[in-house]
Amino acid sequence: MDVVIDLRLSRPETTEAVTRGAARFLVSLGYAPLAEVTLPNSRRADLMALGRKGDILIVEVKSGLEDFRIDRKWPEYAPYCDAFYFAVAPHFPDGILPDEPGLIVADGFGGAVVREAPVAPLAPARRKALTLAFARLAAMRAAGVVADTL
Repeated sequence: MDVVIDLRLSRPETTEAVTRGAARFLVSLGYAPLAEVTLPNSRRADLMALGRKGDILIVEVKSGLEDFRIDRKWPEYAPYCDAFYFAVAPHFPDGILPDEPGLIVADGFGGAVVREAPVAPLAPARRKALTLAFARLAAMRAAGVVADTL
């Protein structure tokens, strides 16, 4: 009798694993990531990360093809970051995602940049406002206060 083990993850499990791996990868690059950050335009970024030099990244996690096809709000993140990335699982189909954003392939343990994101520096006033809001949000979460909005 052969034993068959199904290693496929559910959509929520895939999202969780890719988010965790992408966050770990960002930390390894010197970024401080926060998950589930509601932006000033009411869109929610899966990951937002602050770099050592003050640069801001947003990462949109896609759990699969269906998730990408039904969610077209990702262009609305650009005004709130210097660079935008998609993060997908290793089994995500090639050639589906647009070429413009960066691409991170991640699993539950880490990730790698497959395609660098174009950099579009934020205006200084917006960068300052976002950085202060990011710091306040991180401090509130560290204090145990439930918060998700910049």
